[in-house]
Amino acid sequence: MYTETRWYHMQHYTLTDVHNQQSEVFNRATTEPVLLTDQSLPSHVLMSVENYQKLIERLQKLEEEVLGKAVEKALDQSQMVGVETFTSTLQGLANGEA
Repeated sequence: MYTETRWYHMQHYTLTDVHNQQSEVFNRATTEPVLLTDQSLPSHVLMSVENYQKLIERLQKLEEEVLGKAVEKALDQSQMVGVETFTSTLQGLANGEA
């Protein structure tokens, strides 16, 4: 037995359903993520390894994009200093000078 949840837009099963209908639940999880609930509350998401890997790869790409944009912004807003100034500032910081 499965129904759509209005919050997650994925099929969901109770933990009891998983126990009683294991084949159905795992078959569905090969094609789409499945939400598992415990006492009517979301508890786990079941998905294929392939879909999980795609999700992780997409997340990594998005993180890299965000980090890249942050670096570009920092470089655009930074003012270049000479090597001597940079080195002495780092040494001061290392010595506890603010």
